[in-house]
Amino acid sequence: MQNLLYVLILILAFPVGYLLAWLARDELVTWKKWYILLAVVSVIAAIPVAFLQSLSLIKLPVILTLFFIAIISLMAVWKSHDKKWTKGYEIKEKFR
Repeated sequence: MQNLLYVLILILAFPVGYLLAWLARDELVTWKKWYILLAVVSVIAAIPVAFLQSLSLIKLPVILTLFFIAIISLMAVWKSHDKKWTKGYEIKEKFR
């Protein structure tokens, strides 16, 4: 039953990432490299945490949190490629 809760939490990361991408539509294109960096760092940080024996009580919540952050960041990166989704991107391109 507890594993089902963990899967549900990770599934909820997709609508939260979608909501974050909608709320930050004007920031998606300019912050795309930071969203990618955040996702990569989260996944890389989850790997050593998975193998540390000293964090046995908090290991799973930390890994879930890092993957939750990675999913949210990747949703923002995914939506930053959609020109209709990003707000004001055409205006910023004209001034460059």
